[in-house]
Amino acid sequence: MASSKVSQQYWRSLARPGRRGPAGTALQLETVTNTSLVKYRNSTSSSSPTEQKHERVVVLGSGWAGYAFARELDPKKYERILISPRSYFVFTPLLASTSVGTLEFRSILEPVRRLGLDSFHEAWADDIDFSKKLIRIEKVTSGDATSRTLPAREPHLPKKGEVIDVPYDKLVISVGAYSQTFGIEGVKEHASFLRDVGDARSIRLRVLQCFEKADWPTTTDEQRKKLLHFAVVGGGPTGIEFAAELHDLIHDDLSKLYPHLMEYIDITIYDIAPKVLPMFDQQLASYAEDLFRRQGIKVKTEHHLQRIRPDEDDALGTLKLKIKEYGDDEVGAGIVVWSTGLMQNPLVQTIVKKELRNPNAAAVAAEGQGKEETGTVKILKAEKSAGIVTDSCLRVRLDDPADAKAVLPDVYSMGDCSVLETETLPATAQVASQQAVYLAKALNKAAGAGAGAGQSKPFKFRNLGTMAYLGSWRAIHQSSADELKGRA
Repeated sequence: MASSKVSQQYWRSLARPGRRGPAGTALQLETVTNTSLVKYRNSTSSSSPTEQKHERVVVLGSGWAGYAFARELDPKKYERILISPRSYFVFTPLLASTSVGTLEFRSILEPVRRLGLDSFHEAWADDIDFSKKLIRIEKVTSGDATSRTLPAREPHLPKKGEVIDVPYDKLVISVGAYSQTFGIEGVKEHASFLRDVGDARSIRLRVLQCFEKADWPTTTDEQRKKLLHFAVVGGGPTGIEFAAELHDLIHDDLSKLYPHLMEYIDITIYDIAPKVLPMFDQQLASYAEDLFRRQGIKVKTEHHLQRIRPDEDDALGTLKLKIKEYGDDEVGAGIVVWSTGLMQNPLVQTIVKKELRNPNAAAVAAEGQGKEETGTVKILKAEKSAGIVTDSCLRVRLDDPADAKAVLPDVYSMGDCSVLETETLPATAQVASQQAVYLAKALNKAAGAGAGAGQSKPFKFRNLGTMAYLGSWRAIHQSSADELKGRA
């Protein structure tokens, strides 16, 4: 089916005077019959000969890396195009606060269109043709897709949304990552995640529902215990801070509304590691555990969750957790908040498997070192995280046996979806934002079309410290930069 008139008018609007394609070329619309695919076409620019040519920089993702990079990139030197399934940036460290009502959702959101971009496309990036410098994107059509924490259960088919190809001169991949479920039965279907505002809204609603159901006159004491057991899987900062915020909500606010239900409240943190908060030293982590126990929050380390399933004997929507250490006994819970790590974005999983034409083959032949090879290479993939490996300048590395430093021309990656080959950094907002500022400054200083960040000094992460809120207005902080650590 041919593209709709609306989409045709939209893409023609991109080709108006002043809009440029790669390296200053004008944009024309090519409608492909019998498909929903719409393509940009390059043609000789009809603009004034004196008009400055701008390289097109396409950014994938509107998280800490993508948003900060697009904000810092000089619009006088580059045409900035941002592609993301969500039209806003989320200040993720405050998600736990929004999930319990301490903050309103709008207070942690920033619309990406406020950046004054040349173009923004609310879409999924499905594939990348690096040889043609084209990104295939699919328009977001479902209402909840912008807050998806896990990949879609069904294959992401082009028929779900209009598909277009977007060209680039330089590409920045900062698509982030999804929540890791480790293949545990029932996690995708029944656990609640906390990585976007949609997740926070769902958690807030579920917590209030648990209290309302527990307050119903016909609810038994046994049912109340299950409804008001709030299980948190994962002892990292997200899980710890959510448990702390939930404790404050219950004891500072809900205790006044449901005083007769306080005896049934139970908050439990499960983690497979010997201690929670592994990024903090032992003294601070122990302090956090002791404080939680005094507040009535149970910390269960070295516990292995094996399954989550609905309680078939209970019509109130409670869940049952099978934990290895408890044998056949299952634990009831009103909600399970899952925060245990990251797995790679489907786009990253796709492109690291692609066979790419070796970009160095033509250069070798031009230097007369031999006949041009037609061999292929792949993007170098990190063994542990399966992310994209980058060099110290954030350029995407290639797995080329003939060149240990081979990179993919004009392609960069940063944030949770990538790994530096020189050092292992934590998947935090602090790292992603520093990488974004570094790369933007490097490209802003680059001179001429085709120049990149390779001439810049290597990226160096400056650890500004880590802080975790523990509830009751207490927190811990640790920084290796100035050896500052302690309780607050």
